[in-house]
Amino acid sequence: MSAWNVERVLSVRHWTDSLFSFTLTRDQSFRFRSGQFTMIGLRVDGKPLLRAYSMVSAAWEDTLEFLSIKVQNGPLTSRLRHIEQGAEILVGRKPVGTLLPDNLLPGRNLYLLGTGTGLAPFMSLIRDPDVYERFERVVLVHGCRFVGELAYGAMIEQLPADAFLGPLVANQLIYYPTVTREPFRNQGRISTLVESGKLASDVGLPPLDPASDRVMLCGSPGLLADMTRYLDRNGFQEGSNAAMGAYVIEKAFVEK
Repeated sequence: MSAWNVERVLSVRHWTDSLFSFTLTRDQSFRFRSGQFTMIGLRVDGKPLLRAYSMVSAAWEDTLEFLSIKVQNGPLTSRLRHIEQGAEILVGRKPVGTLLPDNLLPGRNLYLLGTGTGLAPFMSLIRDPDVYERFERVVLVHGCRFVGELAYGAMIEQLPADAFLGPLVANQLIYYPTVTREPFRNQGRISTLVESGKLASDVGLPPLDPASDRVMLCGSPGLLADMTRYLDRNGFQEGSNAAMGAYVIEKAFVEK
């Protein structure tokens, strides 16, 4: 059996000159858990060219969705950025990843901290009813340089009206977008907002506490390095697929 499925592009959305997303058909045999990623790509010169991408789509959806940057000279994204409806995309059959609620100790609040395309796995997680059963509050923090890069912002803000998830989201999800290079209602790097206490104050919750709070990290190397230092220094233990902890990190990156 092949290591990947061949799916077709259903739609493409270009958020900015450097950011786009696309939806694909989904083979009925492909199963994944919210927060996981898989390898996707194209055939180039007869060979598969693949990179790791987190699923944006909810685990229960009939289609697959992915969020990608555009790298002008990137081996994959320089080609992927030009895909159109009907194009064939290779999708790996074995989803993996550490951003799973099962890798976290029980807690009260779940913080999803992501920059750029690091939002992708969190889009899947905030549409998983199981997440809301495990945590009283789910705080989604998305950091970008510019407002235009806050992909899916309008969709997230409309989730309380969703017929299926609305009641859960309205009472438990807090969405906190922030930018660093232009005026916006929230400004600053995620790590700075956390360390200064401004994030906690703005969302109406106490400062991060390893006794009650759980954290998932996905995004730039800078975010992961800064937040790992902060969390370790404040008594948070890292979790993995082998052992539960107070925070988990996704270390698989698409082209930088």
